[in-house]
Amino acid sequence: MGSATTQALAATTAALDAASSVDLDTARELFAAARIVGDSPQLSGALADPAAAPAARSRVVSDVFGAAFGKTTLSLLTTAVEQRWSNESELVDGIEELAVRAAAISAPGVDVDGELFSASRLVAENPEVELALGSRLGDDSAKGALIETLLRGRASEATILIVSSLVQQPRERRVRQLLSNAMDIVADQRGSIVATVVTATPLNAAQSERLSAVLSRRYGKQVGLNAVIDPAVVGGLRVQIADDVIDASVAARLTDLRQRLAG
Repeated sequence: MGSATTQALAATTAALDAASSVDLDTARELFAAARIVGDSPQLSGALADPAAAPAARSRVVSDVFGAAFGKTTLSLLTTAVEQRWSNESELVDGIEELAVRAAAISAPGVDVDGELFSASRLVAENPEVELALGSRLGDDSAKGALIETLLRGRASEATILIVSSLVQQPRERRVRQLLSNAMDIVADQRGSIVATVVTATPLNAAQSERLSAVLSRRYGKQVGLNAVIDPAVVGGLRVQIADDVIDASVAARLTDLRQRLAG
């Protein structure tokens, strides 16, 4: 991600936070905008063209989306295209990120990042589902319908919208990568970060609270835990937060011991 995109994302996120009316329709429209812009090289080129004046790019938003989208969505899209992005693809990513954040805002009492994690595990544990969602030959609307069927009754409308929208516009990204990125965006929108904790047996409530407190002090933010049970770790635990991995598992210690003995 280029520095221009980093600044653009900060500006669009600030605009979203300042918006007075953000609901699930806002998120739905932003996902639709990302899909339309991503599918049209001519449109994405016009909206991300650094040689064009911001006002000219804003007029394109009004001309293309003005009759279909609500005021909040149009305002957010206008803010997005007025920024300077490192390239056209990152503008599309930025609009999509706004959509994920808007979905999170629309469901304040829902554990959206936890539901996204559950959806990711569901995909990981069902190779046929992952293959169907990841196929380049599959119909995009059919992928969205499959997610609707799988998650209906298991997840909120906000989570279903996020997952069904992302699988319909993967842009060369794997499904689990899409969901992992969405989890991080939702957590960031809510001022927290997500840790994936792998243990041989489930942590009890007290253990989870202590681990969350320790990690929160270390990272300076509230840390939510997503639990994965894997008997291969034998004992102890392995924690991953973004690119950081803390491996305190018995399996890791045994591997280290074997390497030392072999040396």
